[in-house]
Amino acid sequence: MITDFSSGNLSLDGFLQTALARAPQKFWWVIAGVVGVLLLASLIGWILSRSRPGPVVENLNARVRAWWVMVGVLAACFLLGKTATLVLYALLSFFALREFLTLTPTRRGDHWSLCLCFYVAIPLQYWLIGIDWYGLFVMCIPVFGFLLLPAVSALSGDTENFLERNTKVQWGLMLTVYCLSHAPALMLLRIPGYEGQNLLLLFYLLLVVQLSDVLQYVFGKLFGKHLLAPLVSPSKTVEGLMGGGLSAAGVGAALWWITPFTPLQSALLSLLIVVCGFLGGLALSAVKRSLGAKDWGEMIEGHGGILDRLDSVVYAAPVFFHVVRYLYQ
Repeated sequence: MITDFSSGNLSLDGFLQTALARAPQKFWWVIAGVVGVLLLASLIGWILSRSRPGPVVENLNARVRAWWVMVGVLAACFLLGKTATLVLYALLSFFALREFLTLTPTRRGDHWSLCLCFYVAIPLQYWLIGIDWYGLFVMCIPVFGFLLLPAVSALSGDTENFLERNTKVQWGLMLTVYCLSHAPALMLLRIPGYEGQNLLLLFYLLLVVQLSDVLQYVFGKLFGKHLLAPLVSPSKTVEGLMGGGLSAAGVGAALWWITPFTPLQSALLSLLIVVCGFLGGLALSAVKRSLGAKDWGEMIEGHGGILDRLDSVVYAAPVFFHVVRYLYQ
């Protein structure tokens, strides 16, 4: 079981010892495997930097360094529990929405709508997850937010490009807050026989999504010959999608033991995650190209912005959440 740090009398050292003691053994096996892969990737990157220095190798090493940080943050949130995880994702939503709106400029007339997005919608969405209010969590932004934001924007009296401006704000809010929040919302699920392990399900989702991205890149570089959508994403190839996607699905199938799924179910759900993640990356790449941008930002060394790392997650998380909820709860 993972518990939250809610006792004001418990010292930080005492809390960390409690968290470490209560973390499921499955969690430590997964962390050991991920750390092992990162150590191997770091060693390969170091060897390549000595033998074949260049921009590709430099980019690879930057990505590996960023991965060390991201894995460390995720592991810390797992140990600290539900509240820390929700705070992390709320911050990710904040920065991702800021990146999205920075590349899709708005006008002064959108000021109050943006205030509602950043300072009401984000904390409210994650608070609803925190109190396990599923019914309002799934409808608050797509129903109330969808209707309220353009009405508030209309009060400013600025009608120039009104539809275009509000579409950008609404789509950005849906992607970076509503869709992304379905990842930590996996903690809402009540799966018989899997009580207290839902954060492992979140770890599983993120691992398959991010492995798929990395392996598609690697397979594309090594074997890619047929471009999938050259005008949208020149690096995506048929060989990369097939090789990387199937490899990531295979890893997901092998991780069935940290989930409530059977090996076959885990393989199928991993494949679903891979396909959804690929579609998310492709769709958001098209948005970037239409805006004349290469990356959403520069917040993560070697990876671009926050949204560059979450483009697959925002598509995969809501689909995975609702499929698992329908089948297992």
